[in-house]
Amino acid sequence: MYKYILIITSLLAAVSASVEVTASNEEFSDQIFDPRIKTVQLYREGWNLSYPVIKLNSDEKLALHFDLLDDNIETYVYNFVHCDKDWKRSDVFITDYLTDFYDNRIEDYRYSFNTTTKYIHYSLTFPNEKFNFRISGNYILLVSPVDNPDKPVLSKRFIITEDAVKINIIARRPKMAGEANTGQQIDFTVNYSANSIIDPYNTVFAFVLQNGRWNNAKVNLKPDFLGNNELRYTSLSDNNIFRGGNEFRYFDIRSIRYLSEFVQRIDFVPPGYNVLLYPSENRESKPYFYRQDFNGKYYIAVQEGRNHDIDADYLRVYFTLPSRYRIAGGNMYVSGALNDWNFNRSNLMLYNPASEAYECSMLLKQGWYDYEYVFLRDGDTRGDATIFEGSHFETENDYSVIIYYRNPRGRYDRVLGVQTFNTLNRIAF
Repeated sequence: MYKYILIITSLLAAVSASVEVTASNEEFSDQIFDPRIKTVQLYREGWNLSYPVIKLNSDEKLALHFDLLDDNIETYVYNFVHCDKDWKRSDVFITDYLTDFYDNRIEDYRYSFNTTTKYIHYSLTFPNEKFNFRISGNYILLVSPVDNPDKPVLSKRFIITEDAVKINIIARRPKMAGEANTGQQIDFTVNYSANSIIDPYNTVFAFVLQNGRWNNAKVNLKPDFLGNNELRYTSLSDNNIFRGGNEFRYFDIRSIRYLSEFVQRIDFVPPGYNVLLYPSENRESKPYFYRQDFNGKYYIAVQEGRNHDIDADYLRVYFTLPSRYRIAGGNMYVSGALNDWNFNRSNLMLYNPASEAYECSMLLKQGWYDYEYVFLRDGDTRGDATIFEGSHFETENDYSVIIYYRNPRGRYDRVLGVQTFNTLNRIAF
């Protein structure tokens, strides 16, 4: 049994833990390091499908939720790491980016109720009465056991923005050969106050994310026109062109009493429930068809309960992707926010020659899930969804533009602005 330990974490201890955890010049990302940790969500408070971005010195807050699949309480502490634009630890001291950070235990936790899989649900809202953020930038949230603060169980990215620039964005159908039917070109302008930016071509860095993903982001984009307090990004190259992809596949496991669309069977096999999805079709050569989705996200909900956080059960979900042969030179994955867009053993599909299909199972909390099938070639980090999903210029996607600024005399990358838009109503031809 894990011991329930109460401590008062001093500012000095917080500084020490932060330094030790981030001693190397590693690139941080969204990760789970303890297999007992599940369903990690970080979003703007009150909107569980939002991206983890809030404004500096505002009333906006972020909400963290996660489950520990165990019967016994584990006491966790949280720390923050300030990062540069590339998600590497910055040179800024914790006292320069946090105020009054003295007691960092996660105190809000509840036991699951009437579920086959027992778990403890933890939640945290920040900034809170204990601290606030002093500066903008990329941040990493680290959660660790109180008795082992140098060994985090999870890490999550979020952004604090100054909201100091105006970003106007439009999605266009690319004119480049080979991209017109499958791609989406993201053009945007950045307007800023006079004398607020020095040498913008060399000090401003634009990043563009599709559906909140970092592993296929367009990074360090440079403007192709500098006007009167304005930067224009309308490149004629492919620097700002994304594959449009397809609308996400989805399944609904909010209930274990009825079979929703795409769910073939739900069986109770001790110690829990198994969910078998219908075999997925290959959409690579099919025409585009609009279907509302959540752009790769998921939300937790249960119809046979009142409190989604603790009444939702964990179900073993089985995926099947028919293929007459195993594709050489890489591996197939189930991809989406359900696994933080990562490629690891938990969402790896194995090829079964007997059934001529890729197969995978994942333990997921009840809710609604978007996903897609992505082939990761050996040596690649981004993945290719077009093999089984296809790609269309009409596909509805979210795009987020992030503007970083490194003052020539500054010590860190400021975030001047973040703007997210949806292509459904704002695509130009």
